[in-house]
Amino acid sequence: MIDVSTKMDGALIVATLSGEVSGDDYTKALLPVVEKGIETHDMVKMLIVAGDEFEDFDVDAAWEDIKMGVSHWRGFERIAVATDKTWMRRGIRVASPVFPCPMNVFTMAEQDDALRWLQESLGSIHVTDLGDATMRVNLLGEVDASAYENASANLDAKIAESESFKLLLDVTEFTGWQGVSAMGAHLSLVRQHAPIAEKVAIIGNKSWQRFSEKIGSAFLSAEVKYFDEAEEDAAKVWLSE
Repeated sequence: MIDVSTKMDGALIVATLSGEVSGDDYTKALLPVVEKGIETHDMVKMLIVAGDEFEDFDVDAAWEDIKMGVSHWRGFERIAVATDKTWMRRGIRVASPVFPCPMNVFTMAEQDDALRWLQESLGSIHVTDLGDATMRVNLLGEVDASAYENASANLDAKIAESESFKLLLDVTEFTGWQGVSAMGAHLSLVRQHAPIAEKVAIIGNKSWQRFSEKIGSAFLSAEVKYFDEAEEDAAKVWLSE
C-alpha cells in the first residue's frame, strides 16, 4: 500500500509505504499525483517513507517503479528516502550517483531533516560583471541543474555585446554537483561559452580543485590558470594583462 499526501501545493509529494507494495499501488495511488504535480510545477520533490510496516515490493511494483522513473526522468527535482531498512539504504546509495536529480537517504527518526533538505536551497551560482568584459562566477554549495540554467541566461545577458570575455571562476565554496543532470548542465554551459572565452582564472582552496587548470586547458582554447584563495588579487591582475 502507498499512502500519498502533498505539501507546497503539490510540489512536494510524501509517499508512505506499508505492507507489500503492488503495481496497482503505483498506478492508482502514486503515479496520478506525480503526473499532476509535474503538470502544475514542471518538477516535483518526493519524500518516500518506508518504516517497519513496509515489507517489500512485488514484481509488478518494481516494474512500475522503473517505468515511472524512466517516463518522468526529468520530472523530479529532489528525492529523499526515510528508512531504517539496510537493503534500501544500500540500494539508494548505489543508485544516487547516476540518478538525474539529487537523492538522499535518512533514518526514520530524521524525517523532519529529510523535509528540510527537500525544501532548502542546496546551492547557487552568482554571476557578477567586473567590467572590462570580465565576469566573476561563484559556485556555491552543491549545485543542481536549475542553477546552471539561470546562470547561463544571466551570463548571456551580460556578454551579449562582447566578442570575447574573461572569467574569474570562484570555486572556494563549491562542494559538488547534485546528480548527473547538474554535471551535464555544467558541461553544456562550458561548451556554450568556451568559443568566446579568452582567459579563465580559477580560484580554489582544495587540493582536488588544482586539477581544474589541466582539465580546463585540455578542453578550452582559452588560457586557464589556477590560483589559491589568498591569490585572488593576483588572479585579477593576470586576467587584466
